[in-house]
Amino acid sequence: MASTTATLLITCPDQQGLVAKISNFIYANGGNIVHADHHTDFLAGLFLTRIEWQLEGFKLPRDLVEPAFAAIAQPLGATWQLHFSDVRPRIAVWVSRQDHCLFDLLWRQKAKEFNAEISLIISNHESLQPIAEQFGIAYQFLPITPETKLEQEAKELALLQAHQIDLVVLAKYMQVLSANFVTQFPKVINIHHSFLPAFAGANPYQRAYERGVKIIGATAHYVTADLDEGPIIEQDVVRVSHRDETADLVRKGKDLERMVLARAVRLHLQNRILVYGNRTVVFA
Repeated sequence: MASTTATLLITCPDQQGLVAKISNFIYANGGNIVHADHHTDFLAGLFLTRIEWQLEGFKLPRDLVEPAFAAIAQPLGATWQLHFSDVRPRIAVWVSRQDHCLFDLLWRQKAKEFNAEISLIISNHESLQPIAEQFGIAYQFLPITPETKLEQEAKELALLQAHQIDLVVLAKYMQVLSANFVTQFPKVINIHHSFLPAFAGANPYQRAYERGVKIIGATAHYVTADLDEGPIIEQDVVRVSHRDETADLVRKGKDLERMVLARAVRLHLQNRILVYGNRTVVFA
């Protein structure tokens, strides 16, 4: 088995010597770097990096890594995250009636493709409960109406806390989360069935068919208060033709949705994404 690693994700104003200062922190404490990647956004004046090292032989115990690195990060004006590879995040998958993305995520977890545990499924419909029972996962049915939306979101937040959820995946949930919810729980990934920013909102396949496009796409993004405007993590496309009806676009699009969502979730779980503003750097 691969040895346990630690990963730092860092964003700070661009300046000379950053790579040396960060890597020297690891070297000076006996760490062996296994991955290092950097990006400079010259327009924003930002330096962004992901650096991962083996904990075997590292001189600092886990509980001292954070305060030790803080002494380096503070003078740099850095914001940063520290993650350990043997920590298994807990995921809640939210669905409506469509099951293709849910099944895909569950099978990938069963095949151990994800270093995570899907602990909870929440839905505004009851139809997918047998799938949850098949996989032995808790299922919560919370119907949503405009009148009950805020009340139900409060229940959802309580469920996330009770199940110690680290990440919510909207696997065709087909509901818009309120700004209040996103503020309280910002770690949410959504799959949208178009190549954003094209065809944001509802019925993108029908609108794509009416427009006569030659490619359709799928987009996984972090959720913000603005509908389908959050930082994009992953996208892909497939060609379509004048012979394809709307049903053909839906069929082809579902394949894309599964793959794009799975890639985005995997990248998030591997701590390969840095968000700044409404953009992402993905250290693949």
